[in-house]
Amino acid sequence: MASTNLAIPRSVIWNEESISLLNQQKIPHVTEYLELTTIKDVWEAIQSLKVRGAPAIGITAAFGLALSALQDISETIVDFQRNIKKNRDYLASSRPTAVNLVWALDRLVNSISNVQSINEAKTTIVHEAIQIQIEDEEVCRLIGEHALSVFQKGDRVMTICNAGSIATAKYGTALAPFYLAKEKNVNLSVYACETRPVLQGARLTTWELMQAGIDVTLITDNMAAHTIKSKNISAIIVGADRIAANGDTANKIGTFNLALLAKAFNIPFYVAAPLSTFDPMIENGDLIPIEERNPEEVTELNGIRVAPEGVKVFNPAFDVTPNHLISGIITEKGILSNDYQKEISKLFSA
Repeated sequence: MASTNLAIPRSVIWNEESISLLNQQKIPHVTEYLELTTIKDVWEAIQSLKVRGAPAIGITAAFGLALSALQDISETIVDFQRNIKKNRDYLASSRPTAVNLVWALDRLVNSISNVQSINEAKTTIVHEAIQIQIEDEEVCRLIGEHALSVFQKGDRVMTICNAGSIATAKYGTALAPFYLAKEKNVNLSVYACETRPVLQGARLTTWELMQAGIDVTLITDNMAAHTIKSKNISAIIVGADRIAANGDTANKIGTFNLALLAKAFNIPFYVAAPLSTFDPMIENGDLIPIEERNPEEVTELNGIRVAPEGVKVFNPAFDVTPNHLISGIITEKGILSNDYQKEISKLFSA
């Protein structure tokens, strides 16, 4: 039974006519909830990383499409459905890598394919968006339960980026076992990489774990090898933004480095992700689109330039970890291992 006093922050709250969104750009200095009232507000929040984390992006986009539905003034169901599809495409353009975004939007569009009236369509879309959030919370709890089974009391575990409560409906994916461990009084220590390009590990992972009283230590990305050796790290667990049909996994830049280090140090490297993050239509990781971000995220720190003017910058936000470096992919249905192509195919055919 979950304890009632564990402070687990939430990132997305539906208010019927608006969305309250935790502004993750302001953390850790300010805890601010933005009120989003238009689809444009939602697109900008997703694109600018005010909300991030694949499941949270999907939930936010779903509520954004629900907002657009409630505000639609079409006179026929055909016009209404056409507008919804147009708004679906608009929201889908906000981030190219996170598959949950398109998955959630398509689920809402499909939910109204056979409705008879505009009122029914609006009600259906809102309920479907709420259901996505409810389901994600349960999915994250199940991921956490399965992930917790691979750790021992006293383990020191490394992670990167922010695959926590504020990246999902609740609990998170890679961070879920640490919340559940805290609820069960199982002592686990977390070593969080700062995570380039926008320091989501430093700003977000440390902040939310500290809110819950979880033991967390911050390191820079290039300290990982030394930390694994000197602090006796027992495992690495990360989230995912997209998983291909063969198990190749796209996640925040630096994840591939950690997988290579895990192999070198002979410790397990786990990916924690819901089934909605899998993309069976993509054969392998080479086909996953990789977002490149503003060069100023590398050449500047807090608006102060630290690199020479005119220097060329390569700033991918994600990298792809090949399946052979992954010890297990932890999902709400259990832990996949060995032949990922076969196991993923079996999971989705079922």
